[in-house]
Amino acid sequence: MGAIKKWNEISLVKRIVAGLIVGVILGLVVPASVPIGILGELFVGALKALAPILVFFLVIHSLCKHEKGKSSNMSRIIVLYLIGTLLAALTAVVASFIFPSTLTLTDVAEGEAPGGIGEVLRTLLLNAVSNPIGSMVEANYIGVLVWAVVFGLAMRAASDNAKDVIGSFSDALSTAIRWVISCAPFGILGLVFTTVSTVGIKAFASYGRIILVLVGCMLFVAFVINPIIVFFNIRQNPYPLVLKCIKDSGIMAFFTRSSAANIPVNMELCENLGLDEEKYSVSIPLGATINMAGAAITITVLSLAAANTMDIQVDIGTAILLSIIASISACGTSGVAGGSLLLIPLACSLFGISGDISMQVVGVGFIIGVIQDSCETALNSSSDALFTATAEFRNWKKEGKKIAW
Repeated sequence: MGAIKKWNEISLVKRIVAGLIVGVILGLVVPASVPIGILGELFVGALKALAPILVFFLVIHSLCKHEKGKSSNMSRIIVLYLIGTLLAALTAVVASFIFPSTLTLTDVAEGEAPGGIGEVLRTLLLNAVSNPIGSMVEANYIGVLVWAVVFGLAMRAASDNAKDVIGSFSDALSTAIRWVISCAPFGILGLVFTTVSTVGIKAFASYGRIILVLVGCMLFVAFVINPIIVFFNIRQNPYPLVLKCIKDSGIMAFFTRSSAANIPVNMELCENLGLDEEKYSVSIPLGATINMAGAAITITVLSLAAANTMDIQVDIGTAILLSIIASISACGTSGVAGGSLLLIPLACSLFGISGDISMQVVGVGFIIGVIQDSCETALNSSSDALFTATAEFRNWKKEGKKIAW
């Protein structure tokens, strides 16, 4: 137990980097026939087993616990959250078309391109009404998401005890995911070993391009898209507020890599900005659940990269549909490190990409997660405070109060 405790005390980022380095070294010097790659298979298998159930209960819990009439500007905050997430996904679509990327995967089967937006919508609707239990068993993430929304809305009228039970399941699954993710260094070691031992070190060239596209999109959203949203609401220079949120919230979130862990930091920031505690005490935890611009970018970019890898031609209509699905699924992202990666299979299913392939894409996400997830969480968490402040400052402007930060 002492060894496990010491292991968990080491930063996950450091452990993942160590696993990546060891995997590269072993991949270069150890024959591919040595079964080191099974570590990656076990890691991916565990993710595949837990991901559908996690998505199901997280979304149900998020919807059923929502209480009506908490504050007058809550609807505006939610709208800002959703608009920010959707614009982030659309930014990722545009960037992926301008800078198309591919991934180096193992055992990649040939995929059949959808016949167009009509076929995609038909498949989407049929998957949406699939049996909810069967959807979880078969990892049909569209069905999982739709039925989670239905049950979540239906349970708003349930007793508090019933909601607490759902919350307990959600917490237990999140804990289980944390345990699995704590083993990510070993899984990444196995995944990297398999990649390097079979295709060589050149495989990392595609990862470098993916990282540039991902981080570029997140920086564009943080310093261009978000300021534009803020300006249209408060009609004054948005950058002092944007930079303060990035400095006081984004930097901390970059290192914690968890929107949930950064909630106290954001609440302190809102207090320093002079915001109403009754409002931000609700909007900040809610934002840690549904305001996921960085997650939408990750899901969109990696899903389109998977489609490119499978030689699937994606038309603009399907890409826009993907951005909507990515935005919706991002709202169910777990508030733990790497949570958004578990929703990539949902987006990949739009293109008919199998679960085995999409979970390999999730594995790639964990390999680059040292950079990707840190930047993603920084964008997500800083946007929570930014949009909460924006909604309240808009009201201040109407009341003639001076805005100062």
